[in-house]
Amino acid sequence: MKLFDELNWRGFVQNYTPDVNFLIEQNSQSVYIGFDPTSDSLHVGNLMQIMLLSLFQKYGHRPIALVGGATGMIGDPSGKSKERNLLDMDTLFHNQKCIQNQLEKFLDFSPNIPNSALILNNYDWFKDFNFLDFLRTIGKHISINYMIAKESVQNRIETGISFTEFSYQLLQAYDFLYLYQNYNCKIQMGGADQWGNITTGIELIRRIINGQAEAITAPLLTKADGTKFGKSESGNIWLDPKKTSPYKFYQFWINISDNDVEKLLKVFTFLSKEEIENILIKHFNEPHLRYAQKRLAEYVTTLVHSKEDLEKAIEATQLLFGESSKDNFLKFDWHELQEIFEGVPYSQVNNEYFYQPKDAVTILSELQIYPSKSEAKKALQAGAVKVNKMKISVDYQFLENDWIMNKFVLIQKGKKNYHLIIKS
Repeated sequence: MKLFDELNWRGFVQNYTPDVNFLIEQNSQSVYIGFDPTSDSLHVGNLMQIMLLSLFQKYGHRPIALVGGATGMIGDPSGKSKERNLLDMDTLFHNQKCIQNQLEKFLDFSPNIPNSALILNNYDWFKDFNFLDFLRTIGKHISINYMIAKESVQNRIETGISFTEFSYQLLQAYDFLYLYQNYNCKIQMGGADQWGNITTGIELIRRIINGQAEAITAPLLTKADGTKFGKSESGNIWLDPKKTSPYKFYQFWINISDNDVEKLLKVFTFLSKEEIENILIKHFNEPHLRYAQKRLAEYVTTLVHSKEDLEKAIEATQLLFGESSKDNFLKFDWHELQEIFEGVPYSQVNNEYFYQPKDAVTILSELQIYPSKSEAKKALQAGAVKVNKMKISVDYQFLENDWIMNKFVLIQKGKKNYHLIIKS
């Protein structure tokens, strides 16, 4: 499969300039994508762009990841309904370093290969650029009419856009010109919301040096229901394990809907067309086993974190959703267990709660795990209750040694409902 054909098949192409498909089938090209350092971590929304750069490198092209140290000080209005808060220099430089460290995990920076990846920071060429010189050498080539016509500006005209944000597309355009002149970079890529900024760069290159540059933008990922991809109820799914644990990261992919899983297998893995087709056939023969989601989760968790993190995430998943035992909980620290138990209802009790043996019917009703003693007894007689993953009977007595880590007891009601008893 040629690169442009694979880009289309994987869903990486929404808009593109007429000659880009010819250019990328020629000798190694330099291609770039910009990353905004407004946070100290990239998230799964950025991961699509990283996969795009990585795919180009696999085909022999040189990827350039541009960290916007300068443009991050301004804030891109594209896709935003209001102006963002400006970050101070220390925060921006910290974020930039963190993002660089993350990008180095996905792209090959080996000096002994001809298409070794580059990480650049546009602050390096903007920091000494005099404002008057910028207006004289760059600003005079792009008209106000041209800039206002861009969708990213049009969408903000009614609510208001500051000159700071309005000037953003000129700064990004200059990035493209600088990379074209200094790194022979003729292709810029990004999300669909970047099309206006990218084409301004193409126009600037044409007007100043009569050069021809190209562009590809990828569609913004949305779920089948039209909502934005990459967020959970608690917010962004980050690539930094301190912000989103490998367990939560794995769970995010496991819980992808059947309607979305094919699209995401194409975007977030480098599995071949044949491999993905076979996964989907196996999945839809037995959809309740969620085979496609498991393959997706395994691939992306290993890619972003590690094989060891994946194995631990799978073990953590088994604690609640598979066969397990009391001893398995001891493989995790309390902080990790709290993440696993997030959202599980709980009751807090004092230290002496199980000091004297207490029968199961009393405990289950007293803590409102079941609404009454009769309901609790019925569930126990049906074998529908487990304590710390062990099935108990109606005559079970809770004791001090039921505490795990001397902190909690896990009650399971049926197959999927849980309740924690936690020491206060």
